[in-house]
Amino acid sequence: MMSNYRKPFVLALIGNVVFICVLAGIWWTARRSGVPQSSAVSATSVPTQPSQGNASGAGTPSAETPLAPVQLSAERLQSIGVKFGLVERKPVQDEIRATGTVAIDETRLSYVQTRISGHIEKVFADATYQYVTKGQRLFTIHSPELVVAEREYLLARQNAKNLSQSSVPGVAAGAASMLDSSRERFMQWNIPDQEIVRLESTGQVIDALEIDSPASGYITERNALPNLNVQPETRLYTIADLSSVWVLAQIFQNDLGRIRVGAPTLLTVDSYPGRTFRGKVDFIYPDVDMTTRTARARLLFSNSNLTLSPGMYVNVVLQVPLGSQLVVPISGVLQSGTRQIVFVERGAGYLEPREVQLGPQAGDEYIVLKGLKSGERIVTSANFLVDSESQLQAAIGSFVPPPPGAGAAAAVNTPTAQSAAQIEFTTEPATPRKGTNLYRVKLTGADGAPVTGAQLTVRSYMPAMPAMGMAAINIATPLSEKGGGVYEGQVNLESGGTWQLTVTAMKNGIAVAAKQLSANAEGGM
Repeated sequence: MMSNYRKPFVLALIGNVVFICVLAGIWWTARRSGVPQSSAVSATSVPTQPSQGNASGAGTPSAETPLAPVQLSAERLQSIGVKFGLVERKPVQDEIRATGTVAIDETRLSYVQTRISGHIEKVFADATYQYVTKGQRLFTIHSPELVVAEREYLLARQNAKNLSQSSVPGVAAGAASMLDSSRERFMQWNIPDQEIVRLESTGQVIDALEIDSPASGYITERNALPNLNVQPETRLYTIADLSSVWVLAQIFQNDLGRIRVGAPTLLTVDSYPGRTFRGKVDFIYPDVDMTTRTARARLLFSNSNLTLSPGMYVNVVLQVPLGSQLVVPISGVLQSGTRQIVFVERGAGYLEPREVQLGPQAGDEYIVLKGLKSGERIVTSANFLVDSESQLQAAIGSFVPPPPGAGAAAAVNTPTAQSAAQIEFTTEPATPRKGTNLYRVKLTGADGAPVTGAQLTVRSYMPAMPAMGMAAINIATPLSEKGGGVYEGQVNLESGGTWQLTVTAMKNGIAVAAKQLSANAEGGM
């Protein structure tokens, strides 16, 4: 019975041993080959400006790529569109743009009130926003107090005249004092001098006193009505002089530290296209709106032609003088990760990458705090192409910086002793599109044999488009080896349009090939 089970047991044991040996052989082969198991590696997006980041938000920033000086021929500089700008020191001013509303200048408001009680008889200025001039009659008022005071004044004046020659001590002085007291009462009531002159010349008590406008301007408030009883505290008119106006501008709290009282300002309004008004900062209110995080700045503008009306919505530019500063054009600065790079011309096509420290932006220029000096020339266009050349030279490590002006300019993309491999680049789909794409590179040697064991990276770059509010996009995509000299990697192109591509192949720490090309991706921005 035991002999019947022994034979199947031995066969099963031998089969298990063979199976284990096969698995061990497969494991050992895979370990020695070192081929990555993943089929593709997703692209990692590297934003050129740390404050904005990548739109997709995926991945982590790659390490900063080292740069090396490059020397380009005059033909190459012209073909890639390199232009130069000057580093210079000059007076600089920044601009703060805001919106505001035209308001009445409160220091030019006049109020019409009487200092006597009575009732209004006639009203001449009878409409709100009617324009009146200084001295123009507004209304007449009948006041019993004024009638009594005028009669007392006439009596005191007659007594003073009759007793002026009296020989009794103190009589003449007392009569003169009574006359002065009566006149003082008129002054306290703000009775016009011409009314007193009329009273003295005619000796007739006035029935209704005429009240004139104290200033020229528009009536913004009117309470004067016929037969209205008037008290000294009654405000009858408010008159606004609009020859100068306020503009209440909304300033973000981040800009408050740069604004100073007296700073010049410019104003434009859609009602008058092409016209600019000039004014100055008059006052900065000491509170910030907790909802909008803005503070009000009061600006003063001349308005002699009355073109600015209270309530108008306007655009304001506040000019902030920054003194004499060292500046470079914005287009001359390459935002590379956490660094700001400029390429300085040293002569004979020799371009030196230099890291700089920048201050605030002033118009279309940057203030330079460190790294440059006045008079130097820098690249202001095609910076990315020059940056790609610099990265390639740093990767190859074969560049020996010549002294400025020495030697002939080296041709770019010329094969070197180390650049012995050829790159054949394709994409899937054949025409790239916005979204996920596959980069495929076939790497072959000079003899046509496939090159294996290399490390390939494709850098995809799209320059910034400030007019569309779009930052530059810089994506580094490592490729995985698939065998037979073929390398692949997936990339997520965030936008359609023209992408500048740089393919770099490294093997054993040495660059064996590099290639630059462009690809037009389908899809919108």
